[in-house]
Amino acid sequence: MTDPVPFAIPTRFAADPDRVALVIPGMGYSPARPLLHFATAALLQRGWTVQELWWRVPDDLGRLPLAGRASWVAEQVGHAVDAEGGACRLLVGKSLGTFAAALAADRSLPAVWLTPLLTLAEVAEPLRRAAAPALLVGGTRDDLWDGQVAAGLPHEVLEIPGADHSLEMDGDVVGSAAALGQVVAAMHDFIARV
Repeated sequence: MTDPVPFAIPTRFAADPDRVALVIPGMGYSPARPLLHFATAALLQRGWTVQELWWRVPDDLGRLPLAGRASWVAEQVGHAVDAEGGACRLLVGKSLGTFAAALAADRSLPAVWLTPLLTLAEVAEPLRRAAAPALLVGGTRDDLWDGQVAAGLPHEVLEIPGADHSLEMDGDVVGSAAALGQVVAAMHDFIARV
């Protein structure tokens, strides 16, 4: 008897093979969650090939020093970018995935950073030196977002008043949906220009 075909979530959506965008999750925020799902949809609508990165975060990652966490993310993202053979032209990362900011700066890759960890030098410093365009999106109720740091960076910024680390409003589903709409519109516009 043959093994049944396992059900699997597609992780690659093909369009223009010369314009690949890598979608990078957070620690507990997969590419299937709303912000990254709609980032993928916006990219596809603009003709990009999308490669979603799905990872299993090591159990001890939270106990590693920040440099160790940044190194782990850079290794995962670096392998994924290298696998595209030069066709990766854009990164879209959420939270933990924004530790890839150093890689984006080093390789001059444009990026969309959703809830970047701006309170950490391991993310903020690479964003200061990044020459490629970037869109930074965060909420005023996110302890890991720093609006003053964001405003001082040479990138586009969308700050959502009252939004938390998931860019949602606590106890306000309609407000959360409206915030999602703002983020999707900003991503859609940014993607059209890179």
